[in-house]
Amino acid sequence: MGPTANMLPDGARLHLQHGPIDLIIGADGQRQTAFEAATCRFATILDELVAELPALRAPMSAMTSVPEGAVARRMHDAALPLCGSAYVTRMAAVAGAVADEVLLAMTHAAELRRAYVNNGGDIALHLAPGTAFTTAMQTHDGQDLGRLTVAAEDGIGGIATSGRHGRSLSLGIADSVTVLAASAAQADAAATLIGNAVDLPGHPGIARRAANAITEDSDLGDKPVVVGCAKLSAFDRQAALQAGKDCALAFQSQNMICAAGIFLQGQVMTTNEHMLPSQKPEFLYA
Repeated sequence: MGPTANMLPDGARLHLQHGPIDLIIGADGQRQTAFEAATCRFATILDELVAELPALRAPMSAMTSVPEGAVARRMHDAALPLCGSAYVTRMAAVAGAVADEVLLAMTHAAELRRAYVNNGGDIALHLAPGTAFTTAMQTHDGQDLGRLTVAAEDGIGGIATSGRHGRSLSLGIADSVTVLAASAAQADAAATLIGNAVDLPGHPGIARRAANAITEDSDLGDKPVVVGCAKLSAFDRQAALQAGKDCALAFQSQNMICAAGIFLQGQVMTTNEHMLPSQKPEFLYA
């Protein structure tokens, strides 16, 4: 089926869907113009990505050539700074890059005070001075982890969440990792790698399976992804969280991200107070 576009029952949000891409879009300002621009740009995105898919699924290095499509280039630019620290493909940034591209079409076409493009939890944001955006943080089974609010003055253009319970396979055991960055593509790529870093290699309570045994065409190939994690001790949880936090702090020190919050079995670590949830489980801030 081709791309579809439908207004949601509240009359204020647009739903765009094509294959695996599923967007919820909101806008304050010239909403109709923005939605028309989003629909027009969205119509060709999946075909553009499919045309370069084998290359986008390949592991990256500093010598990886730049792809042709606009969304693919966003993926490339977001993943490239991370490829020296761990295994990464440009698919790590695909959801955020799609959201960024659709948001750009909207802001070029319309005067907007505030707008967002939510691609399965990876969110591209446009905030005019004096505006703010609030989103909920939840566990994979719907439990509330609190609210996260960003203001225009924070300079954050993207929020992304990754982890072993998400849409993509993960090398780590994090229940979820939420990252704030200048763009959704940057947040998406970083969240993927931080989630991979939350791990306890060799732990008997962690079950793993080759990625391509679960999803034949996975960009992770035969790398062992996490398929199960037993209840961990507080010591083990803190060790795994600290590994993820160390990765996040390295990215933050290089201005690749603004902040990160990492959740595992009821405990959380963050890189700075911006990620403090308003309601929180057992909190480990250091």
